[in-house]
Amino acid sequence: MTTPCKLAMKLSILLLLACQAGAFASAFHPESALVSIQNQRLCKTRLTSSIDDQRAAEDISRGGASGSLPRNVPPLPTFKQFRNFAVPCLALWVAGPLLSLVDTSFIGLSGSADQSAAQLAALGPATTFFDGATYLFMFLNVATTNLYSSARAQTGDKSPKTESVVRTAANVAFRSGVGLMIFLLAFSKPLLKLYVGEKAASTPGLLQSACDYVNIRALSMPTTLLLGVIQAALLGAQDSVSPLIAIVYSTICNIVGDFLLVNRFNMGLQGAAIATTVAQYAATAALIVTARRKLVRDKNLGILSKPADGAVSARTFLGFAAPVLTLILGKLAAFGFMTNSAAALPGQPTPLAVHQIILSLLFFCSPFLEVISQTAQTFLPQFLAPPLEYAEQMKKRNSSYVAEKDTSLTNWYNSAQTFSTQLLGLGFVAATVVASTASLIPAYFGHLITQDATVQQAVKPLARYLWLGTFFWAPTAVGEGVLLARRELSFLASVYLVSTALLPPALLRIKILQGDVSQVWACFAVFQIFRASCFAARIWGGPLLSRLASLFRGNGPYRASSVNGQSKANK
Repeated sequence: MTTPCKLAMKLSILLLLACQAGAFASAFHPESALVSIQNQRLCKTRLTSSIDDQRAAEDISRGGASGSLPRNVPPLPTFKQFRNFAVPCLALWVAGPLLSLVDTSFIGLSGSADQSAAQLAALGPATTFFDGATYLFMFLNVATTNLYSSARAQTGDKSPKTESVVRTAANVAFRSGVGLMIFLLAFSKPLLKLYVGEKAASTPGLLQSACDYVNIRALSMPTTLLLGVIQAALLGAQDSVSPLIAIVYSTICNIVGDFLLVNRFNMGLQGAAIATTVAQYAATAALIVTARRKLVRDKNLGILSKPADGAVSARTFLGFAAPVLTLILGKLAAFGFMTNSAAALPGQPTPLAVHQIILSLLFFCSPFLEVISQTAQTFLPQFLAPPLEYAEQMKKRNSSYVAEKDTSLTNWYNSAQTFSTQLLGLGFVAATVVASTASLIPAYFGHLITQDATVQQAVKPLARYLWLGTFFWAPTAVGEGVLLARRELSFLASVYLVSTALLPPALLRIKILQGDVSQVWACFAVFQIFRASCFAARIWGGPLLSRLASLFRGNGPYRASSVNGQSKANK
């Protein structure tokens, strides 16, 4: 057993080495869930090479401000534009799940078979609990991207307003991280006990191991939130290379740390937590160097001191909390209830270990599909913003104006609908490849994740549910991205509220009847299908029904127009 002194010494050495190397790394970069109309102008400008296209993009983004609609609808984005935008975003999305998967693999392949299963069982609720706590503050990243890109569009690079956004974001994120760190250190054990349930908590060593992991990871919470908001600001600054370098860099740090601490020093979950924490420190250190150079003129990010200019206040950031948290809590609740149910099933620690393997694989697959959601949020506003702003101006001038009857808007909404459909097709292709590849691991290559033969056999039946959950993540992610771009937050929130309300009773019944972990994941597959169906019906249901009605009536060509989610057919 490693003494606290030796543990602190090893952590200090690794931290020193990582920070030293971090000075030579580039930076990390963007993470954003929502993209404002102003940010769309920046993205469009970045993704087109000609001056004419840049001017057209700027004209589009200003579309209804003066009550006039641009004459030409912008062309649909090309595959090259998809690629240039998606690659850095994918690198960002992959970072978090990759670090968790690295920890899972090292823990599963180290020690004896019994130790492997026990530590995997503790790692499951520990990582879900910690990632969930971090995920709750995603609204800070959303606010940073929107506020920074808006300020940059209005006043230019490194203006007092844009720098105020960066400093306020960094200060709010760091203070929030310190508060969350103190909270986790004080209450992680009772919260984890409540989270996993009484039965799993009584498993020898499980609760304490999970608590140790969370407490060590909590030490990185201030830098984790700081890393997120600086990444979001760099996205507004159009830095598309740094994320790729930083993700490779932090992943290498984590792998080296896991190898030394888990495999060589036999520190188990504590070693995995230290390795991941050091990787976060190193990535943040490297990112701060880049941010000071690119985002502020005086090299002061205002991390520890409250910004004096006051151009953008902390209250402005907190205003993003309510709408975004509704979506986040819906997702967190689903995985939280699943983990709680898996922890209460008989035969522990095998069911919880199996659940952790499938959950890690699912989270690793999700970025490949979530990046399509981000693409929708980035590119769709160029087709939606001008007609929406134009309709708002016309409504102010003429109270009897009805946007659905305005044929000048038809081509704009047709382009938006066409692009949404293209993204859905791209999502299905990506989901088929990703789901099929990922499901092969539990079905045939379980030995790559764990040495426990019992766990290897138990995880095989879950391959089908992993495939279903991953495949239907595509229409869910695309639909969510389209609805966010259309600003239909109330509909999104209602779907998450309904689905979150329906899932727990089904999982509770499995828990009471002492069912199988495969039943838990069958419920998740149904959960995914429900959300995908609701989103698809909202986006494509109206146009599809209108098209069918038009064909049956024989009224000629169909053209879909849609304002605020309502569709109609035009001849």
